[in-house]
Amino acid sequence: MLNYDNIKEILSKKTATVIFTKKDGSERTMNCTLVESHIPEDKKPKNVLTDNNKDVIRVFDTDLSEWRSFRVDSVKGIGVN
Repeated sequence: MLNYDNIKEILSKKTATVIFTKKDGSERTMNCTLVESHIPEDKKPKNVLTDNNKDVIRVFDTDLSEWRSFRVDSVKGIGVN
């Protein structure tokens, strides 16, 4: 079963494809990562963020080159790229 810690661990080591259900009910496939070396310098967070909310994961979308988030309970699958 995928949970917050599992997903964060995968994304902190690799770029992955996450399939999840958006708020509007549609399905989204997103290539994303938390690996700092895969994030452009101008997109890296300026300050350290704390993860107080274990329901949502904020990730860097490698296709759009923007930060996005998804709810952990909406994840249908994850594959390592």
